[in-house]
Amino acid sequence: MLKQQVSTAKTDKQFTSLNNDAQLLANDTEQLMATLEPQLAQVVAQLEVLGPAPTNGTLTETTQVVSQRKSLNSSKALLTTQIEQAKVIAIGAQNLSAQIDEMRRGALKTQIALNTGTLLGEAFWTPLLNPSDQDVARFNKFSSQLRDAWQQAWDKEWQIGSAVYLLLALTIGLFGRRVLDKPINWILLHVLPQGRFRRSFLASVTVLECLLTLGICVQLLCHIFTRLPVTSLWVHEFAGQLVGLTYFSSLVAALGISLLSHRQPSWRLPGIADPVVKILAPFPAILATSIFIFGTFEQLNALVGASIELTLLGNGLLALLVGIIGLVAPLRVNRIRRMMRDEGEESEVRSTIAGLIHLAISLTSMVIILSLLIGYIPLARFISFELLWIGLVLSCWYLLANFVVDLCDIVFSPTTYCGKMLKSSLSVNDRHLSLADTLFTGLGKTLLLLLATVALINGTFGSTTPLELLNNVAEIWGGKGLEGSNIIPSRVMNALLCLVVGLYVLRSTRRWLDKDFLPKTKLDRGMRASLVTLFANIGYVLIIMLTFSMLGIEWNKLAWIVSALSVGIGFGLQEIVKNFISGLILLTERPVKVGDLISISGVEGDIRRINVRATEIQLSDKSTVIVPNSQLISQNVRNATMGNAQGVATITLTFPLNIDPEQVRTLLLDAYRQHESILEAPAPSVSFKELGPNGIVLSVTGYVISPRIVGSTRSDLLYEILKMLRNAGVDLSQSQK
Repeated sequence: MLKQQVSTAKTDKQFTSLNNDAQLLANDTEQLMATLEPQLAQVVAQLEVLGPAPTNGTLTETTQVVSQRKSLNSSKALLTTQIEQAKVIAIGAQNLSAQIDEMRRGALKTQIALNTGTLLGEAFWTPLLNPSDQDVARFNKFSSQLRDAWQQAWDKEWQIGSAVYLLLALTIGLFGRRVLDKPINWILLHVLPQGRFRRSFLASVTVLECLLTLGICVQLLCHIFTRLPVTSLWVHEFAGQLVGLTYFSSLVAALGISLLSHRQPSWRLPGIADPVVKILAPFPAILATSIFIFGTFEQLNALVGASIELTLLGNGLLALLVGIIGLVAPLRVNRIRRMMRDEGEESEVRSTIAGLIHLAISLTSMVIILSLLIGYIPLARFISFELLWIGLVLSCWYLLANFVVDLCDIVFSPTTYCGKMLKSSLSVNDRHLSLADTLFTGLGKTLLLLLATVALINGTFGSTTPLELLNNVAEIWGGKGLEGSNIIPSRVMNALLCLVVGLYVLRSTRRWLDKDFLPKTKLDRGMRASLVTLFANIGYVLIIMLTFSMLGIEWNKLAWIVSALSVGIGFGLQEIVKNFISGLILLTERPVKVGDLISISGVEGDIRRINVRATEIQLSDKSTVIVPNSQLISQNVRNATMGNAQGVATITLTFPLNIDPEQVRTLLLDAYRQHESILEAPAPSVSFKELGPNGIVLSVTGYVISPRIVGSTRSDLLYEILKMLRNAGVDLSQSQK
C-alpha cells in the first residue's frame, strides 16, 4: 500500500508524508523486534532448561513436560517468524525511505516549481538546530576519513612531500599575484603601445592571475591528500569538486576586481564613476566567498548522501545570499548616484543596456527572495544559479570582446610597430590595414558571441551546481556539443534563446557588413547591397533550421510540413515562391542591381532595394514603385547604367534654308563645350540630319557622367543655345521636329 502511494506521489508534501510513514514503520518494527527478541530468548532459555526430548524408549517424560515443550517450540517458531517478518518489513521500510529521498532529490532538480516549505518555517532550520542522527553519522564518517588522510599525509614517508606542497600552496596563494604584477607592469609600460589596449590587457591578465593563483593553490592543497595510496573515494571526489568550485568562485571574484579596478581607476575598462565603484567593490568578494562556502556544503551533502532537509537548508541559504547581494548592490548604487546628482557631481553616462541589466538584476533578486518566503526553494536556487551563470558569461564576453577589438586596433594600426611591419612585409596601404582591422574585429566579436551563446545554452536550464555549469560547457569540447545538455525546463527555452541571439547576431553582422566592412572595399554600391541582402536571406534560413534543431525536430520527420507546403504552393503560394526565386536570381546573376537606372513597363527610376519578394524603384518625383521580382526576370527591362554609366544629351533643331550651317555648327559646339556637365571625351558632335522643304535639321550630341542628369543638362543647354542664336542673329524655323 505504501509503495503504491509512493509511485503515484508528485508533490514534496506527499513525499515528505510518505517518508515519515516509512520511517515510522521502520521504527515500529524495530520496537516490535526489541519486544519480541527478549521473549524469544526467554522461550529458548526455558527449552534449554527442559532439555532435548528423549530419543530412546528407556526414558519417559510426563505428559505435562511434553505439552510444555510443544508449547514452547510453537512459541519459538512463532516468535522467530514474527522477528524475521519484522526484519524484512524494517529493511523494506528503510529502503523505501531511501528511495523516497532519492525521488525527492530528483524532484528538487527537475521540478523547480516544487513547494518545499518557507524559509521562515521551523522545518527549514531544523537540520541546523537539531540535526538527525543519520546526518551526524555520515558527516562523522567523512570527517574521520579526512582526518585519517591528513594523518597519513604527515607520516614519515610522506611528510616531506606534504610540507613542500603546503609551502608551495601558501606561497602561491599569498604572494603569487605580487610576483606576477612586476613583469606585467613592465610589459604595460615598455612593450605595449599607448592606447586602450593597455586597459583591456591589464583587465584580462588580472582575471588570469586570480584564477591561476587561487586555483593552483587549492590544487596543491588537495594533492597532499589525493597522492596518498589509501585515500578514500570520498576524499578523492571531494578534492576534485573543491578544485572546480575554487575556479568558479575565483572567476567571479576576478571579474569583479578586473572590471571595477578599484585600486587603479585610470585603468578601468568600463566607464563607471569612482563613488559607484567604491560601493560595488566588496560585493564580488562577498559573492565569491558565499558561492565557495555554500557550494562546498552542497557538494558535501551530495557526496555523503545527506538528508533532503539539510540539502534544502544549504540551497536556501545560498539563494538568500545571492538574492540579498543582487538587491542591495543596485539599491546602494542608485542611492550614491542620487547623492552625486544632488551635489552636482559628474556621474557616468549609462547606456540603455546597462539600465536594463541593472533592472533585470533587481527584479530577479526580488523574485529569488519572494520564492524563498513562499516556500519555493528549488525555484529560488535555480534562478540564483542562472543569474550567476548569465552574469559570468556576459562579463567574460564583455572583457574578451574589448580585448579582441583593442588587439586588432594595435595590430593593424599604421602607426604601431606591428602595422608598420605588415605594411612593409605585405606591401599594403593604410586602407588595406583598416579593412583587415574591421574584418578581424567583426569576426572575433561574432565568434565570441557564438561561444557565449553556446555557453548560455549549455550552462542554463538544467545545471544545479557551479560544477555542473562548468561541466556542461566543458562537454562542448568533449564532442557532445549541444546534444549532450540535459535541458530540464524545456527545449523551447533553448530554442527561444537561440532564435533571439541568432537574430541579434544576424542583424549586427548585417549592419557591420553594410556600414563598416564593405564600404572600405572597392565594391560598388549595388554589389555591396546585393551581398548584404544575400547574406541576410541565407542567415534567416540557417537560424530557422537551427531553431528547429534546438527544439529536437528531425528534418527527416517533417514530411507532413513538406506536403503542406506543396499544397500551399499549388493553391496560393506559387507567386510568392516565384518572386523569391527571382529575387535570388537577381542577387546572384545581377542583371539589375541597387543603384541602376532602369525602365520597365513605362516606369523609369533608380533601384533602391531588392527584397525577397519585390524590388523598390524610386522615380524622379521621389515616389516609390514596388515591382515583383518575377517581372524583372520575365519582361524586357531597359538598364541605362548596366554597360555604360554615361548619359547622352541630344538636341535636334530645325533652321531656315538661308542659314550658314558652319556658323550654326560652331555655335552649337561652343554651347556644349562651355557647359560643365558635358564630358570632353567623347567630344560633342553635330550631325546634319535632314535637308527638306521645311529647313535644315541639325542634331547636336554630348555625353554626361550619368543618365540621371541628362534632363537637367539638356534644359540648361536649350537656354544657352537660344541665347547664343539670338545674339548671332540666327532664327529657328517655325516647324520644329
